[in-house]
Amino acid sequence: MNFPKVYLASGSPRRSELLMQMGVTFDILRLEIDETLQENESSIHYVERVAMAKAQAGWKALGSESKHPVIAADTSVIVDHRILGKPDNDEEARSMLQLLSGRQHQVLTAVTVVEDKRVLCRLSKNYVTFSVLTLKEIDWYLSTGEGRDKAGSYAVQGLAAMFIEDIRGSYSGIMGLPIHETRELLMEISQPCYE
Repeated sequence: MNFPKVYLASGSPRRSELLMQMGVTFDILRLEIDETLQENESSIHYVERVAMAKAQAGWKALGSESKHPVIAADTSVIVDHRILGKPDNDEEARSMLQLLSGRQHQVLTAVTVVEDKRVLCRLSKNYVTFSVLTLKEIDWYLSTGEGRDKAGSYAVQGLAAMFIEDIRGSYSGIMGLPIHETRELLMEISQPCYE
């Protein structure tokens, strides 16, 4: 497919890998934005707001340079209506994995594309079921360091796959960039905008 060149507002190797898999040409923008959960904010609003903030910050950072669309995404793991972000330490990661053990949780990924005044967003809703994890398994997984910078303290594409009994939805969405929704956005942003 003939996708436009984009800027990816993310340092995530997984998101880069998924864009490459799609055949999208891109440059990376590394940005820091506030990802603090707002009071009484729903999980859907949170991931959409953060993805949009990343993409808009990327567009703004480009200034008056020759621009291509900016794409950004945000992923959250939700269990018991609670958003599990990236763990601050191994104790927090251990608590998260114990919470996920033996049950289903939701993984939401919002992806946003910004070009000038156009802001397009899609949401990928997915479900993951973990087997029951022993403390020994959790400690082993923590010792690998794999889940340290991942929402919910695990990587679906890594060693944590050994713990996953069932996936409903988009595997790439759980990884952090839903390919189907990203394709839709890139096709839409390629179309002329008439005001």
